[in-house]
Amino acid sequence: MSEPVAADPRLRADPLADDTIARILGPWGEGTPALSRWDAIAVVNRELAGWETNGALDGWTAAAQTPAPIAAALEDYVRQARRLPAWVDAGKVGCAESVFVDMSMLSCTLLFCASLPECYVPVDLASVLHTAGQLERHTDYRVRSTAAMIFPVMLRGGLLDADGGGVAQVLKVRLIHATIRHLIVRGNPGEALEHGAAVPALLPEGKGLYQTLFARGWDVNANGLPCNQQELAYTLLTFHYVFLRSLRRLGLGLTKEEEGAYLHAWNVVGHLLGIEQSLLVQTMKEAEALFARLQGDGRALAAARHAPATRKAGAAFHARSTDPRPALANALMGAMQAEIPLRSLKPFPVLLTRYLCGRETAADLGLDGRVSLVSRALFALGMGVTRAVDTLARVVRPGFSIARLATRILGYRLTVRFLMDQTRPLKLPEALLRQVAGAVNDWDVDPQAPRWMNSIERRFRPDAAPSPQEEAA
Repeated sequence: MSEPVAADPRLRADPLADDTIARILGPWGEGTPALSRWDAIAVVNRELAGWETNGALDGWTAAAQTPAPIAAALEDYVRQARRLPAWVDAGKVGCAESVFVDMSMLSCTLLFCASLPECYVPVDLASVLHTAGQLERHTDYRVRSTAAMIFPVMLRGGLLDADGGGVAQVLKVRLIHATIRHLIVRGNPGEALEHGAAVPALLPEGKGLYQTLFARGWDVNANGLPCNQQELAYTLLTFHYVFLRSLRRLGLGLTKEEEGAYLHAWNVVGHLLGIEQSLLVQTMKEAEALFARLQGDGRALAAARHAPATRKAGAAFHARSTDPRPALANALMGAMQAEIPLRSLKPFPVLLTRYLCGRETAADLGLDGRVSLVSRALFALGMGVTRAVDTLARVVRPGFSIARLATRILGYRLTVRFLMDQTRPLKLPEALLRQVAGAVNDWDVDPQAPRWMNSIERRFRPDAAPSPQEEAA
């Protein structure tokens, strides 16, 4: 049963993906799910692992040993979901790919210090992320899962070429969202809207992700649906609008045409993710307005839910519930700080996040605590000198940027040591993983920077040998 169209985007999800998962798992009924349902999810995951390239989705059929109902549901889903929108512009997508490649290591810094922190502000989204990933204990789960989608989408040909992997990866993520919704509300979200009752929490039957999601409990009337249209649209904004806004704040803003192309490419991703057309923005002005509205809604909900504990005369004590956002944000900051060797520079990820996201977001995430005067002075001096020198130097050399150099240095450590660690590679098909590794290797030298700046950058990489480009120079 597809969910009815609701006026509130928090009560709208993704009928195609939700109906697919409902066909596979069926009605849950009361009590603990039968083991066969966990087995069904395992079968789905095995099939998803075979979606390696966009071309592999053409006429895709499930493996012969896959139960017929599961095979039929997945085949119907692929046939409908893989279609690119009629409005896709190959030129704009290509321009966006060029932007991503040009920004290279900087993109990773902005993912850690802008996109993900802003993603944690809506409390319901943070709550689901907390349950799904236990991020304060396994910080890299969300980061690496996000990178496993961003890289295939934004690499050359990721969305449009048969040998690209962007469409295939996005369709996997879309089904993961539907599975999360189905487990949390214990059935098709459309049916959850109809009865509107709160889903009570249960004692988990195991420590696995799916058992944890199933047992957590959820109040649809109070929270809307998990992974709803509003949250999906907001998350998409953190990947394109927040990225572009951060470049502007660093003095590295793109042209209007480049910004429009980047928004367009991510709108294609949004379409493939099942986000409604009305929630896809075309310009930075539209993006700014929608982001402010959606973040304001999430912030207001968080303020109401996590208001200070009170006791009214003659009434019971009302304790505040635990806000999951500070734990998520501080775990993310801690992961970055671990990659910075100098103690006085370790607060820089927090300070950069404050700079890129603003004071209000920093307060939401508990990142507004005390930072040593030395670190704050070094950061402020560095930002001030950087902007001044960059402004003057670009008169002579347009591509010159100390801000780009500094963020690339941090981005290198995060990309190579955190995301591309060979002992725990990204969860991608082998061919796609090689493509990502090749792209990251090509980012070793910044083509826009003079040779001496690339040499400085490499001094912060004690484990790196001189690049072929530098040896040739």
